Amino acid sequence: MATARSIFCFLFVMITVLLGCCSASTIYKVGDSDGWTTKDDVYYDWAELKEFHVGDSLVFEYDRNVNDVTRVSGALEYEFCDSSYPKAVYNTGNDVVTLTEPGFYYFITSNQAQCASGQRLDILVVHDPSLPVPPPPPQSKILPFGKTYKVGDSEGWTVYNTDFYSKWSEEKEFNVGDVLLFEYDKEVNDVFEISGDLEFISCDPTSPVAVHKTGHDLVRLTEPGVHYFISSEPGHCAAGLKLRVVVRPQPKAATLPNFPKKMDLSAMDRLNNWLQSFKPHQPHH
Repeated sequence: MATARSIFCFLFVMITVLLGCCSASTIYKVGDSDGWTTKDDVYYDWAELKEFHVGDSLVFEYDRNVNDVTRVSGALEYEFCDSSYPKAVYNTGNDVVTLTEPGFYYFITSNQAQCASGQRLDILVVHDPSLPVPPPPPQSKILPFGKTYKVGDSEGWTVYNTDFYSKWSEEKEFNVGDVLLFEYDKEVNDVFEISGDLEFISCDPTSPVAVHKTGHDLVRLTEPGVHYFISSEPGHCAAGLKLRVVVRPQPKAATLPNFPKKMDLSAMDRLNNWLQSFKPHQPHH
């Protein structure tokens, strides 16, 4: 009995040590003792010396009666304290936000005066090299190949007209899994995918989601929602070289009715049926 108890205690300690070694995620209370409130530059200084990794969490503590946490999609929304098109809104007063993917995260309060006074936070999240790379998605999650659209058709990605790409996009129906083909002269142009409506309207390429510069770019639409593309070249986007597409969720596969399966006769059954056909008919009495 004592031996069994010793083995159990040893295994328990080993599991605890392994879990402690492998659990590298960190929980940060935003603003430390100050919490989430209105203070000049406190959040810039708070975040500057930290390195945030995928899997870490932010805790926002504040008075929910006078405040909230609004995650916005781009640097312009962040700079102008614009909460019109949020990616997410938290208002419990004790919000835990897990950082699930690498990239820039922008948080503001929807109270514009408080945001302008300094209540906003931007951080860069990186993948922790000490953690295993996430496995590929299961087969059921892999997107099927959809349609391929050449942007601008025969004109390609070269038309400097404010309405051309808007009309081109409105005439089409885009679904998750479809592909956009951008063709252009890579010496004078490029394709920047950006995250928000403000960046699109003002032709701001400073915080791109992705950059394409081959002159023959294939961009797969992997998520539903609004996708924005612009040229980063000065004057090109303002002249109309920008595209906004609305992507619908992947259509559900049609389900066919269950018809009874055709009877599959074995080789012996087929032989017996063939032999039966040669038997003479019994005469009727």
